[in-house]
Amino acid sequence: MKLTHTIVAAALALILSACNNNEDTNNNAGSVNDAAPANVQTTTDHGAKDKSPEVGFELAGGNIEEATNIPEKEKTAILAAFDEYMEAFNEEDMDRYMNVISKNPEGFNYETEKADVKAVFNEYDITRTAENTTIIKYDKTNAQVFTNLHTSLQQPGTGAKIDRNGRQVTVFVKENNKWLVTSVYFIGDSSTE
Repeated sequence: MKLTHTIVAAALALILSACNNNEDTNNNAGSVNDAAPANVQTTTDHGAKDKSPEVGFELAGGNIEEATNIPEKEKTAILAAFDEYMEAFNEEDMDRYMNVISKNPEGFNYETEKADVKAVFNEYDITRTAENTTIIKYDKTNAQVFTNLHTSLQQPGTGAKIDRNGRQVTVFVKENNKWLVTSVYFIGDSSTE
């Protein structure tokens, strides 16, 4: 059972955000992992390189406020891209999911993401539910979307289940006039698992 729990926990970390190259994450000084409070069980960091936009909230808490400079047309497009990201994942639709991922993401590799997410879709039944979705940072080429995220994961082969709550910032970049996911920052709540 302990091995199953470890496998499910690893898969949960994988599915909560885009996959990354572990060497990049582990060697990034000043990454989100460095700022995680000691009582937090899971922190996943993607794109915490010098060229990445600064995340618009503290992963350990903080007030969440909507950016005030978002043109209505862009707000609609960004939220639609976020909804597509969530729905495509929940429906386990690889083509739709990969169409909302940047072809040049920061902090993870596009092809590795595709392979890893396909493996997760084959192994687990997953549902992610977003609440309090808010665009917290915006400029013409980058946007950050905060959400409280609930993930329910089940491994049909073993019956293992996990329900997890956390906070996530999904960073979008505008490529070819489309908003695409370029990095994801997630921190799990320590009170759930």
